[in-house]
Amino acid sequence: MLEMAVIYLAAAIIAVPIAKRLGLGSVLGYLIAGIVIGPFALGLVGDQTDVMHFAEFGVVMMLFLVGLELHPARLWKLRKSILGLGGLQVLVTSALLFIVCYSLLDLRWETALAIGLMLALSSTAIVIQTLTEKGWIKQEAGQNAFSVLLFQDIAIIPILALLPLLAFSDIANTASTHSSLIEHYPVYAQVLIALFVIAAIILAGKYISAPLFRYIAETRLRELFTLFALFLVIVISVIMKNIGLSPALGTFLAGVVLAENEFRHELEADIEPFKGLLLGLFFITVGASIDFPLLMTEFSLVVLLVCGLIIIKAVVLYVLAIAFNIKSKQKFLFTLALAQGGEFAFVLLSVTTSLNILTPDQTKITTLVVAISMLMAPLLLMFYDKVINRETTSQPNFDSLNEIEATKNVIIAGYGRFGQIIGRLLTAQGYHLSILDHSSGQIELLRRFGNKVFYGDAARKDLLDASGANDAQLLVIAIDDADKILEIASLAQKHYPHLKIAARAIDRRHAYQLMKLGINTFKRETFDSALNLGVDALTLLGNDEEISIRAGKLFAVHDNDSLLELAELWGDDHSYGIASKQRTEDLKQVLHNDKKEQEKLNACKNGDGEACKEIQESGLH
Repeated sequence: MLEMAVIYLAAAIIAVPIAKRLGLGSVLGYLIAGIVIGPFALGLVGDQTDVMHFAEFGVVMMLFLVGLELHPARLWKLRKSILGLGGLQVLVTSALLFIVCYSLLDLRWETALAIGLMLALSSTAIVIQTLTEKGWIKQEAGQNAFSVLLFQDIAIIPILALLPLLAFSDIANTASTHSSLIEHYPVYAQVLIALFVIAAIILAGKYISAPLFRYIAETRLRELFTLFALFLVIVISVIMKNIGLSPALGTFLAGVVLAENEFRHELEADIEPFKGLLLGLFFITVGASIDFPLLMTEFSLVVLLVCGLIIIKAVVLYVLAIAFNIKSKQKFLFTLALAQGGEFAFVLLSVTTSLNILTPDQTKITTLVVAISMLMAPLLLMFYDKVINRETTSQPNFDSLNEIEATKNVIIAGYGRFGQIIGRLLTAQGYHLSILDHSSGQIELLRRFGNKVFYGDAARKDLLDASGANDAQLLVIAIDDADKILEIASLAQKHYPHLKIAARAIDRRHAYQLMKLGINTFKRETFDSALNLGVDALTLLGNDEEISIRAGKLFAVHDNDSLLELAELWGDDHSYGIASKQRTEDLKQVLHNDKKEQEKLNACKNGDGEACKEIQESGLH
């Protein structure tokens, strides 16, 4: 077991950082790692069935965390997209896949229907992980994709109930690994029991969980809180599985109920590492389960089936996106995010195989199609990010040159939180501003409050010309993109040598880059606020307020001097490290000496004759 753990961990450690650096995302990195160590490549690991069943618990944990982010009121607002969009996606996709399998592939109708139902589902793990990683989960397409995935999770329950009715043998009546404790009851009784359990989970989360969490928290044992968080997720999963419902659905509901709990953030912090590890393991097992010998043997068929699956699902999703008025660019994201098979297909495939609905060969082909389509999912989203999203944003509809108001005083590039403070100060002093910002959302918000801001990219010479750069006195670069700041600064220095430049420095490294360009009027964006808070921290620690303020001023002077002095060494890591360490020691000594001197001065003011004598002897004023 330890040897297997080393192999899985090493594969992830090597593959994921490389994939991230190449812009492929962590999910594709895990999938590639699985392919490399799988039984059909290097052969470092064997059959993945048992490991996958264990790793699927990562999906359960992920949905619990997603539930923690969704307040019940917000979930209620999603009811239209969950039931309408999600319901139609499952029904229409299943119907089309059934028709294709029955008519074109000449399968029995029971087999065609089972395949249609399982392939209609998408990968919750890959989609939510990738959308969250890219920051798209809160966008319109991300929210609608989540709604569809949630409905698919709910749909697994009736699909599992339907599959035995499609069976070709009496094995359907025998116990299986997917049997529940209540399957011998009448259907109406099973429904009532399921509803009772769901209601119990909701009530327990609402009224019982808080006292329990407080009791655990009072022990002040962090590991006990972690144990309880894991216990909670596992217990709910076991209960839901034993009554024939989806464990992921149960933990999701529990998460929604606990979304308003005071311990929500602690729960997230405790569960998140386990979720990340198990999801990574799950993606590796998917990659390792791809049967390359079978793929080579049936290459044309598999490629045709994978392409057919993605195209059918994409067409259905795109039409639904139009019907539900999803915005243009978001339609493509919604479509490409869900156009693949899902991990629950593996669960359903094991059921259909045990019920003889699919033959072993059909199961192998279907498993391969699902696995490859899941491998394609991150690539489709990468295509959206690099091609579709880039195309729709690379040529933004900036304000025309005639609409931009020129100035003879100051041009401000970037009018977020940083730029607005500068703009308000300069405006209050009577200077006329020409303001450019390249964020359409920020422009809309600022104009709503009566600000005169123009939509444009200050890295374009024609827009700077229209803003009055040939006659203006000063260019303030206040955007939050380090590379864009350097680009604008270089452009301004090249074409407007008379124009003074004041820039925002993102961090110390960026400050050195600006100095290398010859721009010495800049402010590090967090330096002053952090320094002021540091002064307050000294005062709270019992230091005299005047001494704290003086220490802050000395620190600022010393740090700015260090910035100028060390700029010449930047790039030579060895020399820079030695000089930086020496400057830090000098700073400690300066602050220590100054504190002692200030304490003597204060003591002298308070009538301490000995302190006054020491001051006179040292010549301190």
